[in-house]
Amino acid sequence: MNPLSRRSLDAVWHPCTQMARAEATPPLAIARGEGPWLHDVNGRRYFDANSSWWVNLFGHSDAGITGAIKRQLDTLPHVMLAGCTHEPAVLLAEKLRALTGGALGHVFFASDGASAVEIALKQSFHSWRNRGFEAKREFVCLKNGYHGETIGALAVTDVQIFRDAYDPLLMRAHIVESPDDRLGNEAQALAAMRTLLEQRHAQIAAVIVEPLVQGAAGMVMHSPSYLKALRELTREFDVHLICDEIAVGCGRTGTFFAFEQAEAGWPDFVTLSKGISGGTMPLSLVLTTDEIYQCFWSEDVTRGFLHSHSYTGNALACAAAVAVLDKFERDDVLAANRGQSALLAQAFAPLAEDPRVAHLRQRGMILAFDVKNPGERFSERFHLAAREREVLIRPIGATVYLMPPYLIDAATAAFLSHAVMKTLNDVLA
Repeated sequence: MNPLSRRSLDAVWHPCTQMARAEATPPLAIARGEGPWLHDVNGRRYFDANSSWWVNLFGHSDAGITGAIKRQLDTLPHVMLAGCTHEPAVLLAEKLRALTGGALGHVFFASDGASAVEIALKQSFHSWRNRGFEAKREFVCLKNGYHGETIGALAVTDVQIFRDAYDPLLMRAHIVESPDDRLGNEAQALAAMRTLLEQRHAQIAAVIVEPLVQGAAGMVMHSPSYLKALRELTREFDVHLICDEIAVGCGRTGTFFAFEQAEAGWPDFVTLSKGISGGTMPLSLVLTTDEIYQCFWSEDVTRGFLHSHSYTGNALACAAAVAVLDKFERDDVLAANRGQSALLAQAFAPLAEDPRVAHLRQRGMILAFDVKNPGERFSERFHLAAREREVLIRPIGATVYLMPPYLIDAATAAFLSHAVMKTLNDVLA
């Protein structure tokens, strides 16, 4: 074990890790990142196939994004957003509003994905209360949905390994059948949602959903038609729709917002994080409608939304996000991603015929497959074996997935396909 990994085990409590296993599989000590590659302290390189937990859109140390942060650092690193404002926050909010055609007209800033979900839940409930609908305090989530690990976000999360230990602390949410392209159950899932909304719409504040891809469930995918029908149901029964785009936004699924593919207007709330700052600075945000914003407009301070944290709207993080959005526009990233996703599809197509694999699937720049008969500690074994082939990848259970930076060419796609297939051979041998 190298000295940095040893020091880390002695002093750092690593996330999403059983620390007893970390002794046997010590953390990889990374010294620097460049483009899609991470380099460890011994000089070995690894392709960042999961974009460092889905945050890195354009590679590590992107000159445009880091340059924007450095320039901002020289002028204004941070100022409180209560009673003050600054150009990066205003410009970022304006750009995001424009991306929704003005439909989601106001942006509230936070630090991480779970915080954004907390904000959306609170804004939904509080807006109903300010309108006199105090009974509307219940929430609906989908089976196997994941929305973060703070108390409110966990309450609308249905991934047991994250939720169960804290279940006694959580409010009760309605959990409804999730659509899953592998099961072909979209009609049943919508019927279950309709039944619940018919029965409880007077008490339900909002439905929360991960549009198109349920990430922590194992990249479970559903169709845009489900989202369109869900939007129609929430309108019919006067219930808010919260789209958690923390993992699937910023171009991951082929459009900037995944919900755009529903062609059903806009939800009442959209949460963004991860890729919005290009893998550089902690930032999340909630976009909502002017109608909901107006529910809080009052001389009465108790009707205001008094949520905050010290680094709300941090100028460095906002400057990074503005640089990300500028890059989307300048480089026509969405068009480029369509070509890159086609290269990934072509490179991994042989897996569709592999008898050890089931449900090869893809949505934009997210590709996944399930491994049959994976054996004990499959995810750990696959992760370690892939590192030997210069790929950093963390399966979710028996689901292997790629969510790479937007830097794929034909040679890179072939390299990833070859490495993943060789790793699969090694692990299942």
